[in-house]
Amino acid sequence: MALTRPKSTARDMTSGSIIRQIILFSLPLMLGNVFQMLYNTVDSIVVGNYVGKEALAAVGSTTMIVNMLVFFFNGFSVGAGVVIGQHFGARDLERLHTAVETTMAMTFALCAAFTVIGVACVRPMLHLMNTPEDVFDGAASYLTIYFLGITGLLIYNIGSGILRAVGDTTRPLMFLILTSLLNIALDLLFVLGFRMGIDGVAYATILSQLVSAVLTLRLLTTTKDIYRLSWKDLRINGPVLRRIFAVGLPAAIQSVITAFSNIFVQSYVNFFGSSCMAGWSSYNKLDGFIMLPMQSTAMAATTFVSQNIGAKQYARANRGTRDTILLSVGITGLIAVALVIFAEPAVRLFSKDESVIEFGALFLRANTFFLLCNAVNHTLAGALRGRGDSRAPMLIMLGCFVALRQVYLFVVTHFISNTPLLVGLGYPVGWVSCCVIEVSYYLIRWGRKVSAESMAERG
Repeated sequence: MALTRPKSTARDMTSGSIIRQIILFSLPLMLGNVFQMLYNTVDSIVVGNYVGKEALAAVGSTTMIVNMLVFFFNGFSVGAGVVIGQHFGARDLERLHTAVETTMAMTFALCAAFTVIGVACVRPMLHLMNTPEDVFDGAASYLTIYFLGITGLLIYNIGSGILRAVGDTTRPLMFLILTSLLNIALDLLFVLGFRMGIDGVAYATILSQLVSAVLTLRLLTTTKDIYRLSWKDLRINGPVLRRIFAVGLPAAIQSVITAFSNIFVQSYVNFFGSSCMAGWSSYNKLDGFIMLPMQSTAMAATTFVSQNIGAKQYARANRGTRDTILLSVGITGLIAVALVIFAEPAVRLFSKDESVIEFGALFLRANTFFLLCNAVNHTLAGALRGRGDSRAPMLIMLGCFVALRQVYLFVVTHFISNTPLLVGLGYPVGWVSCCVIEVSYYLIRWGRKVSAESMAERG
């Protein structure tokens, strides 16, 4: 069944200015990612300033554990987005609807599974990270509450992924702005008003995420647009689910194993005590903000390439890959300069403790500019997934972000010098090596095919 034209809330990326399409897609997405980052960042700011550095260390040390489940689900979201985007680009309405219904049906099943798995894994994972006693109970309480309410986050993420696949990044942004402001208000109410401490910021987060999930579901089920979710058609289609997992599962596995390996990175940091942990936590929150452009352009590359591959516009897909990489590197570089110059004031947002500020600024100045390599990594991986090539980015990133990083950390801490700086440099080692290998792979595996596609399209 063919589509005559995309509806007004969807963005057809198979025509018009490439860079304009990418920017118009990426900007709302980038702003949305900023507000999504605010959820956990505001938690850290509130507990760091009003509860103490142990509470800041507790909230910060939970990030890697949360990411293990969230990243797996995001991989599923990537696979769904590629399949939906390709059907959208091909104007195939019937298959697009089947993909939407399959995606949401599987989402509800995964929400139940992840709630149970998340709660069960809290204490074993904290023990695995060698979490200090003065931080352990707070981290366990925060994580347990977070996982009990993780359904809201997962439903919002997959719903916004469906909207991104058809080019709509504006309304997910509106929902995030609203619920991020709600999260800030609830953080202050629960921590300052009700004196609930770490539990207060956890409850504020899951309640805000629940609101975003309700708003997203309401939009998907009431819209008159081509991606409308129909409850009566909600079922899992086996062939469609296999296509989704063919693209999404490698991305999910890569993300989960990387997050799991970062638990061991956290354990190396935990060796230096709560001040270093809090400084590392502050650095990671700021590092998360500088990664937003590359995450946004990676999603833009996936959607742009998948739509144009679906429309058989290969030369346009290839030009879009180049332009998104250049855009990502440029924006990341500007933010990196600002963060390095204002390292101490940036860390001071999270804590007034001078030892925490010293550690946080150390990690920022040592690592930030290496993120230019990571901008290439994520954006190029997004473009490859848009082509349906998800296995190669998975293997390359696992090799560099997991295996090489763990070898580096073991060697430097056991045979060279166990210092916070050398431990912190474990991240750049993975980023730089991944950049070299992934670009080489693209040129060797796809370079000749890209040239042939472009020549064939030109006639």
